[in-house]
Amino acid sequence: MKKYRVDVQGMTCTGCEEHIAVALEAIGAKEIQADFRQGEAVFELSEDMEVEKAKKAIADAKYQPGRAEEIQAQEALRPDEKGEYDYIIIGSGGAAFSSAIEAVKYGAKVAMIERGTVGGTCVNVGCIPSKTLLRAGEINHLARNNPFIGLHTSANEVDLAPLIKQKEELVTELRNKKYVDLIEDYGFELIKGEARFLDDHTIEVGERKLSAKRFLIATGATPAVPAISGLEEMDYLTSTTLLELKEVPKRLTVIGSGYIGVELGQLFHHLGSEVTLIQRSSRLFKDYDPEISEALTKALTEQGIRLVTGATYGRVEQVGEVKKVYVEVDGQKRIIESEQLLIAAGRTPNTESLNLQAAGVDTGSLGEIRIDDYAKTTNTRIYAAGDVTLGPQFVYVAAYQGRVAAGNAIGGQNEKLDLAIVPGVTFTAPAIATVGLTEQQAIENGYDIITSILPLEAVPRAQVNRETTGVFKLVADAKTRKLLGGHIVAENAGDVIYAVTLAVKFGLTIENLSDTLAPYLTIAEGVKLAALTFNKDVSQLSCCAG
Repeated sequence: MKKYRVDVQGMTCTGCEEHIAVALEAIGAKEIQADFRQGEAVFELSEDMEVEKAKKAIADAKYQPGRAEEIQAQEALRPDEKGEYDYIIIGSGGAAFSSAIEAVKYGAKVAMIERGTVGGTCVNVGCIPSKTLLRAGEINHLARNNPFIGLHTSANEVDLAPLIKQKEELVTELRNKKYVDLIEDYGFELIKGEARFLDDHTIEVGERKLSAKRFLIATGATPAVPAISGLEEMDYLTSTTLLELKEVPKRLTVIGSGYIGVELGQLFHHLGSEVTLIQRSSRLFKDYDPEISEALTKALTEQGIRLVTGATYGRVEQVGEVKKVYVEVDGQKRIIESEQLLIAAGRTPNTESLNLQAAGVDTGSLGEIRIDDYAKTTNTRIYAAGDVTLGPQFVYVAAYQGRVAAGNAIGGQNEKLDLAIVPGVTFTAPAIATVGLTEQQAIENGYDIITSILPLEAVPRAQVNRETTGVFKLVADAKTRKLLGGHIVAENAGDVIYAVTLAVKFGLTIENLSDTLAPYLTIAEGVKLAALTFNKDVSQLSCCAG
């Protein structure tokens, strides 16, 4: 059998994919995968059949076949290939463990190299510690600011040290359960030390030289430090060291207002700090639609967080215990003072010590490892996954990339990475959740679009919660009425976005959403109400009426 990929125009939904599959099955094609979003069909034909016959079948089904290419299947590992290991993984986070577990399924001999603490960013210094503390902050904030008349709640000053200790105990428990204990369960080898490539099949770890038939680089990323005059001479915090503080600072300044800066800034505001967020751009989350940015800005401002946008940094300095940040905003010079300064200006891939040149692995301008659609680097023996590639920086994306990399590197698979639809959540209060195309992205992609904007105050659950600052926004194709994107600012937005992800992925229409029953008095009902808003004024409807 030979495997082919053919570009196909005219597919607009999963139904079209089925039509293509039926047409190709009729001529004897096997292992058919049609993808309307990618605009392609992948299939196998017998050795004696020309691909032109498949293209004719596609054309007869009323679609337009284009360029055809034969796919050379990724060779599985051969016994004669050089290497004492089948697969060496550098790093031990989400991408690394997912890849190791997948590789072991194929019977591979796997080693994992880790220079620091097993588990990577998420469990040690990222998702787990920050989200448990965010929950603590929310409880403290609600105790001080509950919206219900007659409830007399209050909170004393936060004793941060035991809270941090509790956080560390949770991190240790989950690191052991979800990472360390799995090493023995799956039977791969953990080697402690820093890895450095000597050539494309050999690394050096301490005094040991290790060779492998395939490699995965999954070394993650660390907080970036911007080039601001004076920063190198002063004490500042990163997203890692902030979560190790034992006392809540009276004032905290945050340089950078992406998802990390906003989450951690709000966390310490909720714990009792006076917080100022500074950013260069004119609005928060500038890559999102304006309605999302405006809703979050309103929420943070209502809570008492200071926002400084459109800032140009001059310099920073430390005078005694006070950190000073000199900025210019709208032509006016300002000095922002605080006891602690958090730098949250993005992340830098961990590639410097790997000696990638020796392995023939190319990197981008930020040090990120460049990979193709199959997770391969510029050296076909070496793969990369996770934050080191500067793709979507979510642990679930890293784990997915790691799994695909192992299947392709070890299992002889030829699976293409599909990151067209990746949901993302920022765990602020209210939370931000988004998936699919923004309005601007949809226009840039050539869609004729329609949008629906539903203020959170129109969602009954938000009204009874007395938390009505937020918004639902849906973006749809005006011709097919299929959902292209969904964006939410609301409590529990992260829980709701999975439903929207399924709607976007499987091509559901506005009517599919508006005609489906939604449980009353849930935030998820906002998705249905936002769909109804394309055609109706939901403020004129009775409860649950559609």
